[in-house]
Amino acid sequence: MNGHENKAVRSANRKFFARTIPMLILMLIINQIDRTNVGFIKHSLETDVGISTAAFGFGAGLFFVGYALFEIPSNMLMDKYGARVWLTRIMITWGAVVFAMGFVTTPMQFYVLRFLLGVAEAGFFPGILFYFRKWVPNVYRGRATALILTGSAAAYLLSGPVTGGLLELHDFMGLPGWQWVLFIEGALSVLVGIVAAFFLVSKPEEAKWLTAEEKLALSNALSTESSSRDLHTQGQSRWKLITDGKMAYLCFLFFVMCMTGYTLVFWQPEIIGRIQGLSPFQIGMLNSVPWICAIIAINILGRVSDRFRGSRETILALALIVAAIGTCLCTVGSPWFGLFALCVVCIGTKSSAVLFWPIPQSQLPSSIVAPGIALINSLGNLGGFFAPAVFGYLQQTTGSTTAGLYILSGISVFAAITLFFTKTHRTPTQPEYHAPQGMEPKRHV
Repeated sequence: MNGHENKAVRSANRKFFARTIPMLILMLIINQIDRTNVGFIKHSLETDVGISTAAFGFGAGLFFVGYALFEIPSNMLMDKYGARVWLTRIMITWGAVVFAMGFVTTPMQFYVLRFLLGVAEAGFFPGILFYFRKWVPNVYRGRATALILTGSAAAYLLSGPVTGGLLELHDFMGLPGWQWVLFIEGALSVLVGIVAAFFLVSKPEEAKWLTAEEKLALSNALSTESSSRDLHTQGQSRWKLITDGKMAYLCFLFFVMCMTGYTLVFWQPEIIGRIQGLSPFQIGMLNSVPWICAIIAINILGRVSDRFRGSRETILALALIVAAIGTCLCTVGSPWFGLFALCVVCIGTKSSAVLFWPIPQSQLPSSIVAPGIALINSLGNLGGFFAPAVFGYLQQTTGSTTAGLYILSGISVFAAITLFFTKTHRTPTQPEYHAPQGMEPKRHV
């Protein structure tokens, strides 16, 4: 690829980053808020609808069942219909389900709608990653992933104030606050999904805001990466490719990352709540500190990941070790030291995701990239089931969750060690597009 073509690829990606990435970030923020808002209305559902604690837990878990069952089919359909149609369909559908939850009057209705919410959301995040394969060369993919995960972290900062503020609408027009939460957040999802249809473009060839030269150069760069990657898997069935050892190993890595990540979710409120003498507002502000640290870290490491693409596995291993150290530190020291430990865990876990996802995006053959990414995300998220099960059992038998945290730390260290000895990166003969010095896309968000 000559210098003229390099400039065209760079220009095309800068336009994509400026036009499309902000919309994807907004969509992901709303996705995370809609997924977690049920935790803020738990007490109201118990009081107004008669949903017991056990029923609430069962219903909340049904989301993951629907999500896991339909993750792979959803991504395969996105491959067929394109991101513009499928990502916006996902968002409009989940918004409609969230809105419908505002009408629940029985536990059974709650169960059904939580399951349907999982079905509706299935394929959204892996769909975004697959979308990047259609638009972003490997040299820029780490930064693109980092920006998207910034939205995920930002959602944790915003979900409390946004949902809490909507709960303050209690008795407005005679409706309880929990219904306003679901009606407004559901309607917002539908509205943004409709607007997103005017921003998302499935592939470069369809983008009216790219010049003919930019379309051709970007398509050629992506085609070169794809054809070289697929050359090594010609003649192999899709089933054989998706069940080989590399795919199993990638699923294992993400499973471990999800387990470690959930320790942050479980421990953060408890550790910060131990700090004495703080107002609820001050506690809320402290709760945002680990996520702010994560946002800074993932954007730095996103650029590092792109610059040292051949060392992504090594950097990922170091991030897993950082997460393991932070998890261990959560068990010792004062509550203020615990806040520091949470920052370490958050940096390690969120950075791990930024470093991990470009690996399957760049390595999986075109024939399985859509179901492959969905499978990794689906099986990996089962760590969200496994982690609380371990905590619950060990806390019941030992009276403490310290043992569980040490076990999770050990698993993370083991995964890190395997990365030093397992090569998941490309073969030396696999070419890719290289951005010339000084030609990286600038951030626009």
